[in-house]
Amino acid sequence: MNARKWLGLCVLALAGLAPAHAAMPAHPALHITTLDGKPYDLAAERGHWVIVNFWATWCVPCIKEMPDISRYVATHKDVRAIGLAYEDSEPADIKAFLAKHPVVYPVAQVTLDKPVKDFDEPRGLPTTYLIAPDGTVATHFIGPIDAAKLDAAITKGKR
Repeated sequence: MNARKWLGLCVLALAGLAPAHAAMPAHPALHITTLDGKPYDLAAERGHWVIVNFWATWCVPCIKEMPDISRYVATHKDVRAIGLAYEDSEPADIKAFLAKHPVVYPVAQVTLDKPVKDFDEPRGLPTTYLIAPDGTVATHFIGPIDAAKLDAAITKGKR
């Protein structure tokens, strides 16, 4: 996918006009190796809220929300996160980006030709899934998120 299409996806997401996603499995799986070489298994996070955040190094709203997600995870003991760098960049380039924009949660790369099986292809970036402690998708956001949106979604999910 070319940069022009990706820019269009960011604009659509910010405008709230990105197309809707297809149905996902009730308990999506995510088995991936992080950029630091460690295995990540979403099922191992059961009992916690998990933020699954698709982003890219060139996506300005993604870059803006990363510190917010990092702060949120650091201040909420029942919340975890995994960042999914959705781009074809070299892993070294993503690591260099993260050195300048550090986060407290693991990050893995998802290439455009090998998407994550149980999650829909992002229709705009950033795209975030909030996974409930039981492993189900509590909510799905297209566009930037912040602490207020996460608080509201978690409060709604606890009912």
